[in-house]
Amino acid sequence: MKTSTVTVGLNGLNAHEIAMSVQTASRFSAEIHLTDGDRRMNAKSIMGMMALGLALGDDVTIEACGADEEDAVRAVAAFLQGDSGSK
Repeated sequence: MKTSTVTVGLNGLNAHEIAMSVQTASRFSAEIHLTDGDRRMNAKSIMGMMALGLALGDDVTIEACGADEEDAVRAVAAFLQGDSGSK
């Protein structure tokens, strides 16, 4: 399992950004979860990501488990930090 804690650099996650984050996570075969405090959600679930309600400056832990876990964590982290090159 690979984990990384990042600070959200996006100005909140609106519906479009949530869809893009799910699309980013879905490119990988690894299971990917985001943890914010006591809430843990599947990063490939639109409803889960909406329920997480991440905002600018929030710290979130990305956990991935699977063959491509390192690449998955790197890509999701880059997206959440606002790196437009994460596509």
